[in-house]
Amino acid sequence: MKTCNYKTATSGQAQVKSVAQQHHYRSSKPSWLEQQLLKRLEGPLSKTRGRLHLTMPSGYQQSFGHLTPLTATESEPNDAIQVSVTLNSLRCLLRLVSGGITGWSEGYIAGEWDSSDVTGLVRWALQNEATLEGLSKASFIKQLFDNIHHWRNNNSPSGSRRNIAAHYDLGNDFYRLWLDPTMSYSAALFESESQPLEAAQRAKYQRILSLLKPAETDHILEIGCGWGGFASELLENHNARLHGITLSKEQRQWSRQQLTAKGLDEQADISLTDYRDLLKQYDGVVSIEMFEAVGEQYWDTYFSTLKNSLKPGGVAVLQVISIEEQRFDSYRKQADFIQRYIFPGGMLPSIERLEQKFAEHGFSLQHKQLFGKDYARTLRHWRASFEQQTDALEKLGYDEQFRRLWHYYLCYCEGGFEEGSIDVGLYQLVNNNS
Repeated sequence: MKTCNYKTATSGQAQVKSVAQQHHYRSSKPSWLEQQLLKRLEGPLSKTRGRLHLTMPSGYQQSFGHLTPLTATESEPNDAIQVSVTLNSLRCLLRLVSGGITGWSEGYIAGEWDSSDVTGLVRWALQNEATLEGLSKASFIKQLFDNIHHWRNNNSPSGSRRNIAAHYDLGNDFYRLWLDPTMSYSAALFESESQPLEAAQRAKYQRILSLLKPAETDHILEIGCGWGGFASELLENHNARLHGITLSKEQRQWSRQQLTAKGLDEQADISLTDYRDLLKQYDGVVSIEMFEAVGEQYWDTYFSTLKNSLKPGGVAVLQVISIEEQRFDSYRKQADFIQRYIFPGGMLPSIERLEQKFAEHGFSLQHKQLFGKDYARTLRHWRASFEQQTDALEKLGYDEQFRRLWHYYLCYCEGGFEEGSIDVGLYQLVNNNS
């Protein structure tokens, strides 16, 4: 992470900053409009922990933040995040004041601001969330639009197909540019600091298999089979059968081709099937980061289907992203950046609400493993790979705005997992029906 040191000097001597020195100024005089906007920002930003360094379109620079006192030889505190943001247009501040974090995100996509450390900025904002709360006064019209957006992207059977296509059918060529060779689009489980991403993805699948404990000849259901990473791992190591379901034509095509190339196609059936249309019972069920696409309205439907699809005493292993319980009520009422631009119809549960649904539908939770920091590392791998593919993305027809959208999305998620506002877990469930 890049940081900035803003210690000044007088007669060759380094000045000591006190906590009371919340900001300082450099460069040219701000324009009148910049002055008005900075007045609006100054109150909340001057109380933040860490340091935010703003460069205005005029070149005027102002730093905000609250650091512990420094001596001439002290370094900045290790836990204080410092980030620099360059505003290319004042429109992004107007978006922030009127539209909150979603408006600010839209400003980045539009090229109205830049930072060399977007992940750090997200982490800084999360660490200062209470202080920054009053910065944006989203209008009634925006709140109404958010409600309409939620309604339009509901996960009815037809809505689910539309929402899944909006994300996963961008094209296999797009995802293969920056995912690892297993084409795994979910959190990896790292066994060491130096473990490559592909090995960590396989370690995740092996962990799931250790929880599933499939017997030879078992028939396993995978709800949301993606590009077949788990299917391959299962069938290469067990004499089992797999029924994988997806709503993405692109994923189905890729999975079938990969399984056929490995000689595993006779053990697998990959179908375009909505989970609500499942009729058979299976020995075990796996669902990796699919529940997030179900939508709160259909949570009970999902677990009823899971219950009916799993033989009595059978094991289900779910990998689910969750949001902190204290954030859930406000989160559920708004269409955030990811719901609007990346995952239409997406909805994260809190761990508390997820476990409540387990109990309500007759599942006993046998094991839980949270590994959000591993997801942050997974996202760093994806982002590094994505950023190396600018020319290839251009050849596929994806423009600068699209690339900025995805860069921001990856950083946005990475920051959330690093700060713990979102998490990911493996949940081993047993169907209590006898």
